[in-house]
Amino acid sequence: MNDKISYGFTTTILHSDRQKDIEHGSVHKPIHTSVLYGYKDARDLVQVFQGKQSGYRYGRQGNPTVSALEDKITKMEDGASTITFATGMAAIGAVFQALLRKGDHVVSSKFLFGNTNSLWQTAKGQGIELSLVDATDVAQVETVLTPATRVVFVETIANPRTQIADLKRIGELCRERGILFVVDNTMTSPYLFRPKTVHAGLVVNSLTKSIAGHGNVLGGALTDTGLFDWSAFPNIADNFRKQAPALQGMAQIRAKGLRDFGATLSPDAAHQIAVGAETIALRMERECANALALANMLEADPRVAAVHYPGLPSHPQHTLATELFRAYGALLSIELKPEIDCFDYLNRLKLAINATHLGDTRTLVIPVAHTIFFEMGAAQRAEMGIAESLIRVSVGIEDTQDLLADFAAALNG
Repeated sequence: MNDKISYGFTTTILHSDRQKDIEHGSVHKPIHTSVLYGYKDARDLVQVFQGKQSGYRYGRQGNPTVSALEDKITKMEDGASTITFATGMAAIGAVFQALLRKGDHVVSSKFLFGNTNSLWQTAKGQGIELSLVDATDVAQVETVLTPATRVVFVETIANPRTQIADLKRIGELCRERGILFVVDNTMTSPYLFRPKTVHAGLVVNSLTKSIAGHGNVLGGALTDTGLFDWSAFPNIADNFRKQAPALQGMAQIRAKGLRDFGATLSPDAAHQIAVGAETIALRMERECANALALANMLEADPRVAAVHYPGLPSHPQHTLATELFRAYGALLSIELKPEIDCFDYLNRLKLAINATHLGDTRTLVIPVAHTIFFEMGAAQRAEMGIAESLIRVSVGIEDTQDLLADFAAALNG
């Protein structure tokens, strides 16, 4: 592979490991299980600990197998560097833990994954000021900004109602104000969208979802796009200011968000994710095509009250999605007419699995209000536009006609 040639997305991922020497000519980076790393010269160990020399210190902070995956994710996002974590939530938690202090202000989309919402409420309880806004409108973000605003956080496509943040305009606003723009790219994946194109400074990916893709491993990642000026960020500790300005943010996150909290991605998990990632483009193409076909079929059925999917012209942000994304994603949600019980409907499905997960090769369904958004209560669900009968569908790679037939047959009772 010639590193002077600009290759396509899949070719780059497939041959990523081979850009560096691999033991014994292996095609994949092998699984390194060692927790400790020995040095013949004690001075080298000191240089590594002080960040003056590359190398590994302890398994909680880095591992050759994990590093190979981090390089792969960095290439996917066209970023500067990546840190991986045991889960996607650990990656988001690292932003809070490593970069924010009491009295800081965070602006976040109110259309959030339930656990992310819970995390921000925890941060609020520990002295972080929080404003939840409708991020589909940049004006609502701008209205709540204060001199203490450190982070604006949004998801590309909201789970489960599929609202799309005004990503480009929010990114421009954050760039003008010097605010860190953090974008959770999980629902689109780096194949459909790169948040770097809208001036995101940090990108979150739950590697568990579309990147790994097979529902068999947990992982998360934070990617620094290289666009944010860390020298102007007030919360970088003095010892990390000794690094080059471009490295300061990730150095602090690796120490304060990964090392100190220990949410380390295992080498076995890193290997599974790396292998799964090789087929992300193939899977996403099929899943997005299936999702669009299913959304069109369900929207045309009079027994379905509403279909929420960015690929439909009826979606409020359809034009925005078309401008930003390669395709419209594999997530949709539906509301059935009152005469159809959502639980009975789910139980009649033969192919779709009742399960709480996203981005799998198999189609997954779940009654949202009664499960993943149950804790927040009816009032907050209503504010987020989540109907009590809402069904979330994560569309897989099944043969399209089989999938359509399954959902149609379940409507027939």
